[in-house]
Amino acid sequence: MLNRKVVIVLPTYNEKENLPRMVQALFELEIPHLAILIVDDNSPDGTGQIADELALARDGQIHVLHRAGKSGLGKAYVAGFNYVLEQMNADYIIQMDCDFSHQPHYVRELVEKADEGFQVVIGSRYYKGGSVDKTWSFYRKLLSWFANRVYVPLLLQLPITDATGGFKLWQRDTLYGMDLARIESNGYIFQTEMSYVAYRLGYKIAEIPIYFPDRVEGQSKMGIRIQIEAALRVFEVRSRHHKLTKQMRRQ
Repeated sequence: MLNRKVVIVLPTYNEKENLPRMVQALFELEIPHLAILIVDDNSPDGTGQIADELALARDGQIHVLHRAGKSGLGKAYVAGFNYVLEQMNADYIIQMDCDFSHQPHYVRELVEKADEGFQVVIGSRYYKGGSVDKTWSFYRKLLSWFANRVYVPLLLQLPITDATGGFKLWQRDTLYGMDLARIESNGYIFQTEMSYVAYRLGYKIAEIPIYFPDRVEGQSKMGIRIQIEAALRVFEVRSRHHKLTKQMRRQ
């Protein structure tokens, strides 16, 4: 692990069943210098209070960022990333869901790949060796595969296999250089915009294969309306960022 400090950003909304289990699983990895930032959007089920209790129990290892309400996944992540950049001494910043669809044991592999010199590492469902939950319907599998292996790569000329995935490691300097003020998307298209901006700015990107199961507790927040909206917004992402070059990184 090359003695890197790793901060994991966990956005939460109604994750009271999953959050304590996820925190325990992450610390059981025994990664040196690991810290967690929980970004809670004023969950009505009390997730924010649970986050505060976990932070008290692990003084200094867990930070909590409370937001006034639910205003989208993208805004939650940007708020979390800015908090880490400004207030936490991190080398690697990992984003992942709290529902166990992103399995904690892959964190080690993300870090190991970053140690090889990659500036962004993506946990990919569609990289060779990756897969999705076997209970997914044929339609859901086809839609996800088409979006990531055909639609987004064709429109954005983006050479990664999982453009909509949200399990990623960023080197600190990468997030800083991207200038998060550039990111305008919210919801699930946020994942695609982040990957596209990193690619256009010339950062070195790698992927590792992951198995992506359905969430363990609670209900999915990804409906067909959100999927259609995300597909249409790929054109906006291309229009905003297709002229970016390596020379346009924030210094």
